[in-house]
Amino acid sequence: MSEARLTHLDPGGAASMVDVGGKQATRRVAVAEGRVAMAAETLRTIEAGNLKKGDVFGAARIAGIMAAKRTSELVPLCHPLLLEKIDVSIEPDPALPGLLVTATVSLTGKTGVEMEALTAASVACLTIYDMAKAVDRGMTITGVCVVEKSGGRSGDWTAPSAAAAT
Repeated sequence: MSEARLTHLDPGGAASMVDVGGKQATRRVAVAEGRVAMAAETLRTIEAGNLKKGDVFGAARIAGIMAAKRTSELVPLCHPLLLEKIDVSIEPDPALPGLLVTATVSLTGKTGVEMEALTAASVACLTIYDMAKAVDRGMTITGVCVVEKSGGRSGDWTAPSAAAAT
């Protein structure tokens, strides 16, 4: 097995943006998710559309999409990418209780979109918290992670927990 190395460090150990100039453009997709756990009453209030700030689902979806498009401005060594599709879905999870956010990002390019998917999921979760904090300051954001990715030299990958659920 070859020795693993951090790709964003140059030979001297300094932070460096990866050179993707010689890489082949391939179809790349990444899916990330996150959860906002809350009181059951808060979930019911959000589902009923009764928060003073408005439509939590719509605002969080738009925030996630906007965030994915600006990932390179937020994460220092990320490449600016021409994203082709960003989908942010938000589903109630009564068992949590709370909301499950899933962000799917895709493009045909020379670098992956995992960071864009993670950024979309994270900011959508933050927006949910912001919109509902007046009724539930005890909400928690948990489980933000990449659940699958495809494309590129490393090929396809599915998180072990996601693979077990299918």
